[in-house]
Amino acid sequence: MNNTTGFAGLLPVAVFLAVALVIAVLARRQAASETSGRGGFISEYFLGNRTLGPFVLAMTTIATYGSVSSFVGGPGQAWSIGWGWVYMATVQVTALFLLYGILGKKMALVSRRLGSVTVIDVIRERYQSNALAVLSALIMVLFFATTMIAQFVGGAKLFEAVTGYSYVMGLAIFGITCILFTTIGGFRGVAFTDALCGIAMIVGIVVLAGGILSAGGGYGHIMDTIAANHPQMMEPLSGGNMPIGLYFTQWLLVGVFTFCLPQSVVRTMSYKDTKSLHSAMIWGTVICGAMMIGVTSLGVLCAGILPGELADYGGSVDNIIPTAIVQSLPPWLAGVAIIGPIAASISTVSSLLIASSSAIIKDLWLHHAEVTGKQPAEKAVVRSSQVITLVIGAVVFALSVVPPDVIWKINMFAFGGLETAFCWVLVGGLFWKRATATGALLSMGGGTLAYCVTMALGFKIAGLHQITIGITVALVLMVIGSLVTKPTDQKALAAFFPRE
Repeated sequence: MNNTTGFAGLLPVAVFLAVALVIAVLARRQAASETSGRGGFISEYFLGNRTLGPFVLAMTTIATYGSVSSFVGGPGQAWSIGWGWVYMATVQVTALFLLYGILGKKMALVSRRLGSVTVIDVIRERYQSNALAVLSALIMVLFFATTMIAQFVGGAKLFEAVTGYSYVMGLAIFGITCILFTTIGGFRGVAFTDALCGIAMIVGIVVLAGGILSAGGGYGHIMDTIAANHPQMMEPLSGGNMPIGLYFTQWLLVGVFTFCLPQSVVRTMSYKDTKSLHSAMIWGTVICGAMMIGVTSLGVLCAGILPGELADYGGSVDNIIPTAIVQSLPPWLAGVAIIGPIAASISTVSSLLIASSSAIIKDLWLHHAEVTGKQPAEKAVVRSSQVITLVIGAVVFALSVVPPDVIWKINMFAFGGLETAFCWVLVGGLFWKRATATGALLSMGGGTLAYCVTMALGFKIAGLHQITIGITVALVLMVIGSLVTKPTDQKALAAFFPRE
């Protein structure tokens, strides 16, 4: 078997990206024909005019949640640790259920009452604080950029390892395509291409599973090989490599608190009716659970066909899945298999790009224009929205040319930062009347600072991940800051807590 797939591996990827670009163009044309009288360009470009049905809603949320680290870094860790990492990953089954169940209906109702288009719109109206809105926008753009870099790097590394073409070429091919279809298609285009990406992820998992099982002589033989060579991998605690503290904090980081990630929360504002939400909750939970558990399990099974030490595979767990693809599949099927993780990468990037653009255009520029009474013409808004989306994508692309290592750690850092910043601000704002702007500012600013500082210093309490520090500090500051300050004006609460 050749070490790379060459042109045969490149062709399926090129076809997939071309189809995604066509879908974005068609979505934009459809949006243009529907925009008049339904909220205008801003509502369409940043929220798809709240028209998503159950399938697209479920798949766009799954595709946003499932990043390239879910398909490369996570399975690579499972190859190293064993079934304990898979048992930890099972918490991801709860991600969509918690998102739709906790925030889904209320965010939709509130955003419709207020005419809000972004998560920050809702936060500003709830707390009547421009300072909080600006801080929210800055934190979103910062952590989104960090996540996007990880996605670009992961996708390009995978492309390089499997096809044999250069890292920069891979970055250029799918990075530029992703930026273009996001800029052209807006939220609706992103949602439709996310649905395509979700399907591609499932296909990629199935194809890779077939290759691994075939190369390893079947599931039974692979499990016997792992049990003989690495018996600790069969244990829940993996011979001490998966302590209870790691289970607990990872469950918080990639499961419980993912419901407050703003890139996912905005999707609860975009569905067309309650029936769509309920159907998306059921199907999304089933599909997300099957995908995340399935792809992580493949990482363990890779130990049956890649029995060497980590140094034999480039010294990084990020190289395990690319190596397994090349060694277990013929070139054209390898090209099909890598579409899955590349789709996960570009779906996450496109979602974060559109959210970053909305934070700058809608939450900062247009709000300032409204306050000053200098509203720009719609043509200027259209042009600026697309230019900002393009510029953010270009900056992230440039920062990805020199790749950092261990993409799953970068992704988890960004997850923790966003969860710390937005969890109690959103929960308090939607469900606690006593929550105030001061409490929210202290929670977001103080919690995020505590998280970032402890991450930088490597400081932990009882060996637990720093998310426990950040989320706890944020909660304490929210409660104290809210209780010692004047309650929010009742008029501002009317849309959030309407009288029966």
